[in-house]
Amino acid sequence: MRPGVAAPGVAPAAAQQGFSLVEVLVALAIVAVALAACMRATGQMTDTHARLRDRSLALVSAENALAELRLLRAYPPLGRASEPCPQGALELVCERIVEGTANRAFRQITVRVRMPADGPVLAELRSLASAWQ
Repeated sequence: MRPGVAAPGVAPAAAQQGFSLVEVLVALAIVAVALAACMRATGQMTDTHARLRDRSLALVSAENALAELRLLRAYPPLGRASEPCPQGALELVCERIVEGTANRAFRQITVRVRMPADGPVLAELRSLASAWQ
């Protein structure tokens, strides 16, 4: 056969250019899966950022509670106390636990910060208080 002349029953090369419907559908399916994976990753990143923000604010609340005790320069009594300690728009509850140690001149103070209504503990700090402040 001569170049450029198609055999009988076969379309010329110029008529066969482009993509078939199946190829286009496969490409769309691949793009859809990739976009779904990106959306899931974005959602998880947003959730992680929100949890990290909440934990950071809870840590600030715990540090504030311990700093307040140091500024009072009082030897804290043994026991538990709970009080609200909001940070920004986040409602938090600070639980202060004062326990004795082997040395009676020191007391261990634990501050736990959690969400209201017995939510998860977001931050916990421990410190020692001395009777000789």
